[in-house]
Amino acid sequence: MTEASFRVVVFDAYGTLFDVYSIGALAEQLYPGHGAALSVLWRDKQIEYTRLISLSDPNPKGSRHYQSFWDLTRASLRYATARLGLAHTHANEDALMAQYAQLSAFPENLGVLQALRQRGVATAILSNGSPEMLQSAVHSAGMGKLLDAVLSVDSVRQFKTTPTSYQLVQDHFGFAPAEVLFVSSNAWDALGATWFGFTTLWVNRQGLPPEAIGPAPHHTGRDLSEVLKVMG
Repeated sequence: MTEASFRVVVFDAYGTLFDVYSIGALAEQLYPGHGAALSVLWRDKQIEYTRLISLSDPNPKGSRHYQSFWDLTRASLRYATARLGLAHTHANEDALMAQYAQLSAFPENLGVLQALRQRGVATAILSNGSPEMLQSAVHSAGMGKLLDAVLSVDSVRQFKTTPTSYQLVQDHFGFAPAEVLFVSSNAWDALGATWFGFTTLWVNRQGLPPEAIGPAPHHTGRDLSEVLKVMG
């Protein structure tokens, strides 16, 4: 696939554009000695809840059990603090949630998005995040004018990796799957997008092993700058 063949580059948000573990610094301030463990368990439970909802009612018209990603993020934080035996306070919860709404962006993001804009390639986000979460994160990172669309699964009430969630890209842009370069730092998301038919780039920021099932992503790199190499 050549640069001219890709009509849009679609990015996952959390972990790919925004550092979900940057919240560990605040978590460490609030819970000394437990910040890293809390941020990891919080993230793992957050994703587990999305899968539980989607698998329990895989209705293309939307799960009856659906809750917004914001609500699941709050619920998973409460679970994580309880699991680690940490004292729960509304003040700490509100502080961590407010920080989650404005997660740090990775440093190479703006340069990559600007380069794609100069090449005339459309850019978008496809995320489990609720529209309000994504609007806050995009605005905080200064990405608003560099994205053609910010797509949330909230509109279909199904989380990734359901086909319905990836279909949002085609429904919005009208492009064939082969014309989409899908970029995610989550190996499970890259696998789901590959199964759907997108060309995929796994941004393996943490140096993790690949998934042991399914086809490998079409491309792999260590940060978002790999997008420009794939584009040629």
